[in-house]
Amino acid sequence: MRRPLALAAWLGLIAAAVLVPPLLGDYGVAVALSLAMWVALAESWIVLSGMTGYVSLGHAVFYGLGAYVGVLLWNTVPSGFAIIAAGIASGGFAVIIGYPALRVRGPYFVMLTFGVAELVKYVVIDLEAGLGVFSRLILGGPSVIVLYYVMLCLAAAATAITFLVGRSRFGYALRAIRENEAAAETIGIAVGRFKLAAFALSAVIPGMVGAVAVARSTYFEPLSAFDPVVSFTMVTMAVIGGSDDLRGPLLGAAFLVGLSELLWANAPQIYMIILGVLLAIFVLFAPEGIAGRLFVPARRAVS
Repeated sequence: MRRPLALAAWLGLIAAAVLVPPLLGDYGVAVALSLAMWVALAESWIVLSGMTGYVSLGHAVFYGLGAYVGVLLWNTVPSGFAIIAAGIASGGFAVIIGYPALRVRGPYFVMLTFGVAELVKYVVIDLEAGLGVFSRLILGGPSVIVLYYVMLCLAAAATAITFLVGRSRFGYALRAIRENEAAAETIGIAVGRFKLAAFALSAVIPGMVGAVAVARSTYFEPLSAFDPVVSFTMVTMAVIGGSDDLRGPLLGAAFLVGLSELLWANAPQIYMIILGVLLAIFVLFAPEGIAGRLFVPARRAVS
């Protein structure tokens, strides 16, 4: 009985998302585009961090690289190819840095991912300065409605990937690594390969999201594209929503996008403070997140 209801709920959500442009107008499309972007980013993040326990605070590097590749290719290849190339570039970069980075654990991995993101940001800044370019513009890009539907497809793809990974042998292996990496290796799980695959998979969608986001803003600037706030917001949404639950990023993103719309209009200077406070509250008192609070008790009651 629960599966038909869940399927109906997901289909209703998709239908509502598709109908946003004709029903809600320009402001509604802008908010929905932002929501779809954060859903895609947070869902991608949990493929690595939610399932393996390797908490990344540097996923902004994949978003920023995707934006950079997207803006470089935008007027030279069709926009669809530019978005795909951005995802491939981010996934490839994750493979390159993943092998050494995933050898460390815990807070060392957190610091390393943050440091890599900052390193790449300043490499891009130096590269652009050497070229005599300090910002790039996209002219003649797609309409906001087109970009919304593209971002919606990326959010759906990220959610589908999380769903499929979570219910596959791959996902069970990642959770085994999270629970006890040494034991997982002892029973024959190829720990290194699984972690690297999860890292690369979690990077592809953020790269594509970055390319779409830069087309939306029509402006690329490295400090904004590689902003650590992107990583921090991604983590906060996943943790508040429930970082090992398919519905968690959606709930966390909806909650924080609504909160940001309220605060940016009334008190933008305290937005990051409130994010930090919320993250601390959920980590300490509700580590299962909104999804865990809403759905786990119901499942236990049924069983």
